[in-house]
Amino acid sequence: METINDIAEYADDKYGNRIFARMVALQVLYQNDMNPDSRRDLTEEFLAEELPEHEAVHQFTYKLIDGVEENREKIDSMLQQFTHNWSLERMTTIDRNILRLATYEIFYMKTPSSIVINEAIELAKKFSSKNSAAFVNGILDQLGKHEKKEIE
Repeated sequence: METINDIAEYADDKYGNRIFARMVALQVLYQNDMNPDSRRDLTEEFLAEELPEHEAVHQFTYKLIDGVEENREKIDSMLQQFTHNWSLERMTTIDRNILRLATYEIFYMKTPSSIVINEAIELAKKFSSKNSAAFVNGILDQLGKHEKKEIE
């Protein structure tokens, strides 16, 4: 059976695996956002199909999905501070979930914001509209500056 995502396109190292995991996690978050009552076993089936024999990628993907889902209210509240004139509900579902995923990584996993922003822009280019990369970049840039202020 052919999968939607081809892990062979990504370098077989920690960074390539994380790029791939973010891409798969985004797809699951999108599905869960569109279908809030979807069952966990559907996520497990999707991940088993998309990530066969890639345990490290599988674990990182679940960490991202579960982290965003468990902290969604707080993440959404944080995002709302930086989305001037845009409610989260008004955004496209894919952009909203790219932002949630990135916010989770920056604030909960402490991944450097420069890496997260770059990866989020790439996800927006791959999965969203032509203007989404700039939109995502603008919001995450503000979020990254806020994160730096918290550290200083």
